[in-house]
Amino acid sequence: MTSIITGDIINSKKSSPKLWLETLKTILNSYGNSPLSWEIYRGDSFQLEINPKQALKACVLIKATIKQFENIDVRLAIGIGEKTYQSDKITESNGSAFVNSGECFEALKKTTLAVKSPFNEFDNSINIMLELAQLILNNWTSTSAILIKTALENPDLNQSQLAKILKRTQGNISQGLKRAGYDEISKLLYYYETQIQTLC
Repeated sequence: MTSIITGDIINSKKSSPKLWLETLKTILNSYGNSPLSWEIYRGDSFQLEINPKQALKACVLIKATIKQFENIDVRLAIGIGEKTYQSDKITESNGSAFVNSGECFEALKKTTLAVKSPFNEFDNSINIMLELAQLILNNWTSTSAILIKTALENPDLNQSQLAKILKRTQGNISQGLKRAGYDEISKLLYYYETQIQTLC
């Protein structure tokens, strides 16, 4: 089993790619090499192959990465399934994971993050949770996004250590994490990972 994340930048024309493109590439690079594991195409769309267990955390990280820039957001669809054909380029590989990711992406209308897997019951429950989570995620300010990104990338650091990195007070960090829903997001990620581990 593998998972494919299909994404695109919302309102990309309102922001210079100079601002966000390199940052997006850096985060995608941390999961593998282009064009085998990830690829950016049509200027503002991308695909990433990733272990299913890591997929939701990767999406939250990508969202935090993009939302640190004004006026833009990102749509993300996770497809879980098989890979039956491996090409040198991810955009030319194939299998049910790719099909699920594409179908899930096409179905994103009012929502900006969803999952499609071979497990219907899991999809139903996780997608309701994701819709609720987006009430917070979609409203992150750039400050919240940077804080969440830093916290997720450094899970072993405490609030005082995060405060040092971000040159803020520990009180600021504590309030910021609360506002950005960090504890709830962490619980959601844990739930997703344990479910995927059981199913896959």
